Amino acid sequence: MGLDPTLLDQWLSRSAGRYPTKEAIVCGSDRWPYRKLNACANRLAESLVDLGVARQDRVAVSLGNCPETIVSLFGTLRAGATCVPLEGSTKARRLRYVLEDSGARVLIARGNQAEILAEALESWEKELTIIWVGPSPRVRLAGGISSVTWESVFARLQETDEHEYDVACDKFPRRIDLDLAAIIYTSATTGRAKGVMCTHYNMIAAARSIIQYLGNDERDIILDVLPLSFGYGLYQVLVSCMVGATVVIERSFLYPHLTLSRLAQENVTGFPLVPSIAAMLLRMENIGDYDFSTLRYITNAGAALPVGHLRRLRRLVPQAELFNMYGLTECVRVCYLSGAELDERPASVGHPMPNCEVRIVDEAGNTVAPGEPGELTIRGSNVMQGYWNDPEMSARTYHAGQYPVSRWLHSGDFFRTDEAGYLYFLGRRDDMIKTRGERVSPKEIEDVVCELESIVEAAAIGVPDDILGQAVKVFVVDGQGTLSEKDIMRHCAKRLEPLMVPKYLEFVEALPKTGRGKINRRELQTAKGE
Repeated sequence: MGLDPTLLDQWLSRSAGRYPTKEAIVCGSDRWPYRKLNACANRLAESLVDLGVARQDRVAVSLGNCPETIVSLFGTLRAGATCVPLEGSTKARRLRYVLEDSGARVLIARGNQAEILAEALESWEKELTIIWVGPSPRVRLAGGISSVTWESVFARLQETDEHEYDVACDKFPRRIDLDLAAIIYTSATTGRAKGVMCTHYNMIAAARSIIQYLGNDERDIILDVLPLSFGYGLYQVLVSCMVGATVVIERSFLYPHLTLSRLAQENVTGFPLVPSIAAMLLRMENIGDYDFSTLRYITNAGAALPVGHLRRLRRLVPQAELFNMYGLTECVRVCYLSGAELDERPASVGHPMPNCEVRIVDEAGNTVAPGEPGELTIRGSNVMQGYWNDPEMSARTYHAGQYPVSRWLHSGDFFRTDEAGYLYFLGRRDDMIKTRGERVSPKEIEDVVCELESIVEAAAIGVPDDILGQAVKVFVVDGQGTLSEKDIMRHCAKRLEPLMVPKYLEFVEALPKTGRGKINRRELQTAKGE
């Protein structure tokens, strides 16, 4: 039996060799077997090299959730380059910033994005090649920009049987697992977006740990409605390709009925979601009409899921194992809680995943005692390399360990542990509420509010108060409109410590979200003039 591959695209090649006719990707009516995906990755890689892309050059991909994004990822890696995934709906300002910051040589985009690209690339002076997917647009771009079409790239492949199409190894540069595989830009709810540098070995290590605790294998069919530009969404594809499973790509969860119907049609076994998706599911009046019987597991990450939502999901899909997880772009995943542990410690995010180590420290870097709040720090092969073009921020976030490759990632998130060592997320450093001289976790307040059956979502923030320093204010989405302010306040008074009971409460139709499904607390602060 051969050794495991050391490069991400080599895992695709291995799965294509083992399962050539098995479906790797399902997207709408498109069904891509592994052989076709691997052949297309080869052809795109060959074309990128012909365009002058060299080892570790950056290739930006702005296509959204579609098979072409996955081809672009693996083709870029096979050419020895670094993939920079972007949302398909990226606006001009962010697009220009990422292209400039990453120094991308190639941009793969759709023809219907031409107007946004023209705005983003106004007065562009560097060399850039655009590969247009779909009809080539009639748009004038700056002088240093050239373009080709996706159709012309794959013309040669159309003339050749997929299983016969291969490219000589000497066509591509020599690579090692320390090469950068991707630069994933954070959502930048505050400040400018940071490009997290991910090597092949970082991404493989993270995916292997996830596979280990989820138990993924070639029988899995994973439904992915999450953005492929977002680590959580991207890793569904990586995990699937590494084990030879099938990933069903949906462009979003904007139309829940269509997505849930697809879940049953495709016999989906794995369903990753974020709290905003869980809230939408639990808000559907006819949710019990859908068939979830093939689901083996559901995962939650991206943000903490309220305990009330966890319990309702357990009742909705009792046969599926529910994994409540925590992670961040800088290391993908840190910890998980599943199975019977959810009943015993529903507010916890569990314990570190395989091959990952954590410490909770105070401001001096000392490990805190169980029950005491502190910053979560992480060490492991899943910890990425730092921030592209930002050594100062990298030095503040990644601290040296006992030896060169041993670094501790400082998450910026407050946690505590119980006596058994289980981890509890309290909130982002900037989101913690300082009232009466003590730090209060918004997550704990939100969990209590969401215990009420009709509450879909809640967000707690601190607002200025002359006496308290900060007072607790909670924004609430009541799906049924049956609760009064007094009902919620009375429930909080019974379940929370006095300093955590909200002073203010406001009902809203929906909570503002980032592009990755997290509650945008900065927008809540700004919109309400706090």
